[in-house]
Amino acid sequence: MNLLTGESADAFFGGDVPPAVRELLHRAAACMSDERTAVLWTAQALAPACLAVYYTLYKHHAGRREFALAERAAWRGLREAATQAGLDLDWQGVVAPLPAVVCGSQAGRFWLFTLKALAFIHLRTARPEAARSLILKLDACDPDARIGSDVIASLLDATRPRS
Repeated sequence: MNLLTGESADAFFGGDVPPAVRELLHRAAACMSDERTAVLWTAQALAPACLAVYYTLYKHHAGRREFALAERAAWRGLREAATQAGLDLDWQGVVAPLPAVVCGSQAGRFWLFTLKALAFIHLRTARPEAARSLILKLDACDPDARIGSDVIASLLDATRPRS
């Protein structure tokens, strides 16, 4: 499992990571998958404002096809990103399109990316209408599809019955 992103070998998606959490994330990357779960949830409890932890949690659980846990982590991450970006905590109440300053911030980008992840999770768990609602909000908030919502939208369109 690749927990690191970016050009630096120590850069995490979601922004800054406190040293104690950084150590836990590196430990999670090195341990067996079953142990990784406990290490990642420990990191989340230690630093609930650290967006990178939510990303690693939902990627880890989705990779194991533990979609309920992936969704739980993603919703928590979405709410934390909303708080940090100054957005409505209810994703449906977020006014679109997002201001450029929000889209350009770590928290804003994370919020958009996590909305896309939630759409994917809903799609994978046979909830296409819920996924469609998330994609519609994402398209309204990110009309240029900088986050890549078009990929999930294409997958979603493929689930529609053809007449």
